[in-house]
Amino acid sequence: MAVQRFVIIGGGIVGLATALELLERQPGSSVTVLEKEARTGNHQSTHNSGVLHAGLYYKPGSRKARLAVEGIRKMVRFCKENGIAHEICGKLVVATDAEEVGRLQTLLERGQQNGLRGLEWLERDAMREIEPHVAGIAAVRVPEEGIVDYRAVCDAMTRIISERSGRVEISAKVTRITPDAAGWKIAAGEREYPADFLINCAGLHCDRVGELAGEHPVDRILPFRGEYYQLRPDRSHLVRNLIYPVPDPKFPFLGVHFTRLIHGGIEAGPNAVLALAREGYTKTKISLPDLADALSFPGLWQFMAKYPRMCWDELLRSFSRRLFAQSLRKLVPEVQESDLMPGGAGVRAQAISPGGELVQDFSILHRPNALHLLNAPSPAATASLAIGAEVAGMILGKTT
Repeated sequence: MAVQRFVIIGGGIVGLATALELLERQPGSSVTVLEKEARTGNHQSTHNSGVLHAGLYYKPGSRKARLAVEGIRKMVRFCKENGIAHEICGKLVVATDAEEVGRLQTLLERGQQNGLRGLEWLERDAMREIEPHVAGIAAVRVPEEGIVDYRAVCDAMTRIISERSGRVEISAKVTRITPDAAGWKIAAGEREYPADFLINCAGLHCDRVGELAGEHPVDRILPFRGEYYQLRPDRSHLVRNLIYPVPDPKFPFLGVHFTRLIHGGIEAGPNAVLALAREGYTKTKISLPDLADALSFPGLWQFMAKYPRMCWDELLRSFSRRLFAQSLRKLVPEVQESDLMPGGAGVRAQAISPGGELVQDFSILHRPNALHLLNAPSPAATASLAIGAEVAGMILGKTT
């Protein structure tokens, strides 16, 4: 095999999973992961709700659908083999009115097409046996869904890469990518890394890394911050596991929901507001270059024109615990504003077209000596091992 030196830019869960797969398939190759932070998995990989997504929502035949279904099974196996905290607790997707019942039926059929096992349609009494405080008139139970400690997953992947003679370089921010006769020279920190094959798994910065490598991505990454609350410990009994709404097709995001965390507590959220920095986990974090980049992109304005009500509602909810609680009461009516404590936040790296459409599927650009993963939002953490297998198969010319 001519390609021996692989350099992966981005030490998030997808970059790490890709490194593992390459080392598994080509044990003699050189695999280096370059991570700009002082620890792997510091962004989307661990700033999320910790859910194992089984593939219910995604269009049949799409990469998301296929890799989520494959990925959750791979991830559960990885957690078992490495002693990582996880639990397959199941999820309820709840319809609260007659209009949502029809959409819920479509979701059930979609999940069945995607190969999910054990899906159940539940009427009101049956769903309340599982979640006694839930509202609604019908639900689909997704028994394969669960929760996991993604921080522990990233740490385990990092350790295993080193054990297999791969390298993970931290505090190694890529500043320059130069093609040469052998492939690439990649400048990161004070060092330069030669590569026969470049793999871009840079998440929130994947479009910029693509540009450094000479690509001109049409779509742009826009950062959407998702803010969470947690239920007060004395009110955590209101939710046993995972409670999700039926997505509204008029809006591009899922809507607020309830998640039990693997190490205890109930999380409620997230909303979705444009972050003022690509790593803007708080309202006050502002990056003028990131903001200028977003505001100069026509796709942002087209998106806001398509979804003005949603954008306004999400912004109001970001500043109002009362409105946040009001949204949550659609699923669990007993939730009060006083039940909510501040939680964490994540930033979703979402590719958007110049026309303002969210890129719905995972997006992969494959070149003879490079591969760029240009859109990998949720469920990429769940699907990471399957994405790594997909990427390795494309690079090595083998099916996964």
